Amino acid sequence: MEFDPALRYRRVPSVALVGRPNVGKSTLFNRLLHRRRAITDPTPGVTRDPVEERAFIGGKPLRLIDTGGYKLDRGEQTDLDKLVMERTVEIIEEADLIVLLLEAGELTAEDEELISLLRPYRSRLIVVVNKTEGGRRESDAWNVLRYGFQTLILISAEHGDHIGELETAIVSRLDFSAVEEDEDPALRPIALALLGKPNTGKSTLSNRLTSSAASIVSVVPGTTRDVVEGSFRYKNKHFRVLDTAGIRRKSKVTENIEYYSVNRAVKTLEEADIVFLLIDAQEGLSDQDKKIAALAADRGRGIILVLNKWDAMGGFGPSFSKSAFTAERDKIHFFFGQMEYAPIVPVSALGGGGVDELLETAIRMFNQLCRRIDTPALNQALAKWLEENPPPSGPQTRFKVKYAVQVSANPVKFVFFVSRPAAVSDAYKAYLRNKIRKDLGYSLVSVEAEIRPSRSSRSREERSRGGREHH
Repeated sequence: MEFDPALRYRRVPSVALVGRPNVGKSTLFNRLLHRRRAITDPTPGVTRDPVEERAFIGGKPLRLIDTGGYKLDRGEQTDLDKLVMERTVEIIEEADLIVLLLEAGELTAEDEELISLLRPYRSRLIVVVNKTEGGRRESDAWNVLRYGFQTLILISAEHGDHIGELETAIVSRLDFSAVEEDEDPALRPIALALLGKPNTGKSTLSNRLTSSAASIVSVVPGTTRDVVEGSFRYKNKHFRVLDTAGIRRKSKVTENIEYYSVNRAVKTLEEADIVFLLIDAQEGLSDQDKKIAALAADRGRGIILVLNKWDAMGGFGPSFSKSAFTAERDKIHFFFGQMEYAPIVPVSALGGGGVDELLETAIRMFNQLCRRIDTPALNQALAKWLEENPPPSGPQTRFKVKYAVQVSANPVKFVFFVSRPAAVSDAYKAYLRNKIRKDLGYSLVSVEAEIRPSRSSRSREERSRGGREHH
């Protein structure tokens, strides 16, 4: 089966990167993704959490997992350290393939304990020795064979040495026969993730939407410990609701049980189409809200900023204050300028005010997320944009935009092929994104605009490089 990197697939095999702390797992994770992605914790509140990404390696789709560093228990571990190790062990047990990353040189006690732990999983284990760039410390690296391994792959995650060999080995050890193309997102239920700080009314809104009491409602922050799913219909549209634990600041995440509650909350972003980011209207937007929205925007999810408890700010109907809402909206846009496209909807989850408008907005947003533009129509619009705002003409800043294509919907992504990608400024990329939103019907959603070299510019570069090598 041929796989298209522009499509989404399900039932893909999983590959876990394991090793002690600071051995280079995150650098290898970035390298295998073929793009730079800072491997920090995926939530603002927890560190050393496993990070998962959909990857396309050797022409095959898979799920790549960067695990927390494996540490020895010498009586100095915190409860959080123990939870990280427990989760790493769970991932090892579940993964279709395990990549054990070691560092060239003398192995540590942590390395040896992890090797011992992995012995029962040798049938799905690849052993990789990192930091051997340019043949450095290769003789030390081969000493790892004394632990009974039959083969090793020596790499440099930072410099890219032998990464192709590793990718070939990974793909050859996996079974892709069960992989299926994901169903058309426009035909499946709209998945809503309710995210926000604790005690902003997520569970109350979830219960109102689903006409149930599936979520426990309490004034005690942090009551919801797991993701609670529900479903409902509105105007012949089917919705899924994912009510999550509140995401707290890092300094506030102290309870063991909350560590994985936060983890599961963030993972709902992988299943969601649209995020309802609940903000307490009386408290206003916080730095934490910005971080949650950034997580959703990075994944191309639709985001609606839900100003809950608006009944305490004047209410709805005849008592609704347009001036109060305009002031609050302007304040959010001032502090959150990069999210100006995200709709802001005032509601009362408890009383029901504004909920219909919230759902109407979600339907309009979902239609935009699933919208596809034909390539001829896109390039006709592109010609107009280039005429309105031509690229710079200076010797260092000059470039030509050859053509554009839409490579995916939900998330919405366009690729522009240009003569000199390095010359395209962030400001010009922002201009192209804004024109897509304004002219092509994506006013409510995040749009990714990737810049790639055109085929002719790649050919010139290759000819130039060949000439330099000849001389």
